[in-house]
Amino acid sequence: MSSAKPPAKDTEPLAALMAAQDPMKWQILTTTLALANTESQALLTEVITGSGPLGTIADGDPMGAVDAFREVGLGLARNPMALMQANMELMQGWMKLWQEMVLESLSPEAPQEKDKRFSDPEWQMNPAFKFIRKAYDVNATWMNSLADRAEGIDPAVQLRAKFFTQLLTDSLSPTNFLGTNPQALRAFIESGGESVLAGLRMAREDVRKGNGKLYISQTDETPFELGVNIATAPGEVVFRNDLIELLQFAPSQPQAYSKPLLIFPPWINKFYILDLQEKNSMIRWLVDRGLTVFVVSWRSADKVTKDYDWDDYVKKGIYAAVEAALQASGAKSLNAVGYCIGGTLLTSALAHMSVTGYDKISSATFFASQSDFELAGDLKVFTDGPGRNYVYGLIDEHGGIMPGKEMYETFNWLRPIDLVWRYVVDMYMLGKPPRPFDLLYWNADQTNIPGPVHRRYLKECYAENQLARGEYTVLGVKVNPKDITIPVMLQASKDDHIVPFESVLRTAKLFGGDATFVLSGSGHIAGVVNHPDAKKYQHWTNPGPLSAHASAKDWMSGATETPGSWWPTWWDWLKPKSGRKIAAPQPKDMGLGPAPGTYAKVRLADIKLPAE
Repeated sequence: MSSAKPPAKDTEPLAALMAAQDPMKWQILTTTLALANTESQALLTEVITGSGPLGTIADGDPMGAVDAFREVGLGLARNPMALMQANMELMQGWMKLWQEMVLESLSPEAPQEKDKRFSDPEWQMNPAFKFIRKAYDVNATWMNSLADRAEGIDPAVQLRAKFFTQLLTDSLSPTNFLGTNPQALRAFIESGGESVLAGLRMAREDVRKGNGKLYISQTDETPFELGVNIATAPGEVVFRNDLIELLQFAPSQPQAYSKPLLIFPPWINKFYILDLQEKNSMIRWLVDRGLTVFVVSWRSADKVTKDYDWDDYVKKGIYAAVEAALQASGAKSLNAVGYCIGGTLLTSALAHMSVTGYDKISSATFFASQSDFELAGDLKVFTDGPGRNYVYGLIDEHGGIMPGKEMYETFNWLRPIDLVWRYVVDMYMLGKPPRPFDLLYWNADQTNIPGPVHRRYLKECYAENQLARGEYTVLGVKVNPKDITIPVMLQASKDDHIVPFESVLRTAKLFGGDATFVLSGSGHIAGVVNHPDAKKYQHWTNPGPLSAHASAKDWMSGATETPGSWWPTWWDWLKPKSGRKIAAPQPKDMGLGPAPGTYAKVRLADIKLPAE
């Protein structure tokens, strides 16, 4: 029988580390530790009450978290047996905890840790930390089960209660407190308290950056410059209006397929997620396949575009880009791509084109995009009554614009363990400065959104699901996705927290023509942008008719798993739809500048909002 592995040198047991300290130094450290622990708890309170959806409780609870908790309490009161069962399971959990503590103390084998928050060896080797970790699991599981047990609650309220309870239990993890985080304690002792001092300095700087509100820096942004070492695919801006720049990328070979590919990314972020570095650039990969690639770069909302609505985005975005791309390439039709909300916009425009007889888009691919919002996941918390009114208030406070910083924070709090608490621990407790990372640089490079567009998206798409029901109006015409008969492919990501896999599969059933569905591993970004050369993740296909699958579970039961990126599977579908080979069209210098253009280079700090 093998024995447990000793901790690595850089994770020396805390007991041994403390015993090795000089008594005088240890007395000073103990005093400093008490002060640092107080400061860290104050910082934690600031993160919880001053940031994210949970923080709105301190501002009068505009998102209705307290009301949701109250409804859960009333629901449990109406069903005392359910509450009794929950409490029984809590007691059983605690009994099991004590049994496990005894049994594991007798076993030389440490169980494998699956939660990366508790990867430090101290959580397994030290009985005190092991108990704290297990007690947290028991209590968090109990808390997160309560909303599901409450009877007679509106589904929207129940979703809100579950969402806020999960945020609360995540925030109360012992890893988030200096006094119960062995890694932070070890760093504190080894550095003589410097780690916490450095962390507090970074926290103060992030509060300064957020104008009094904590704005967590996830990466060092200084090494990156668009067009120099990020977003470097060669090309030209071939068209510009008040809303978009159209980028055409230079061919990498003499011949190209006759039908161009036009990509509509989301306007919530910038297009260059598709062109971060040469090694992971989707744009370069598509160009190397022999496609003439056009990409829309959306303008971040400002005083010029703050009143633009959905119809403006269809007219000045979709229609304008299609016409400009066809003129630049000399083609008569093209294939289109819509990513996230860009795909929702494209669906609405394609439905309008079907009604009006506009036939210049031959096929469409949708990346992590939904047009049926029935199963839209946790983001629906922001689209029910209280959540939507809260967002409307933010728009009003900023002169009719939804600020990019608020969207950035919202998306971070959809994955708080990875995108909030990880950085609170690493930076503010361990004193580690953020490292340069291209993906996180892009993630922080947010855009503002015109209020009318965002209001309509939240109310008529998310809350009322009008597009899926054929009740949505585009340019004065009521449209229905069932009228879209061109071939479409929809990609979803298995662990997508923004556009759930189940929601995309449901969306795939809306279309009136041939619809193909592919599921990739990972999440909203890495699941989409997964270069084949990386040999990461996997994807699933199921050639059967989508109508035969009542649920995502049904679809998965008959799906075939293939290692690696889904891009080659997409190309097998897209290639026959891309026309014959012709001399590759070169992007013309229209006097508008090279790719990545000017709109992509505008940072939030460069834009003065109307309310400022």
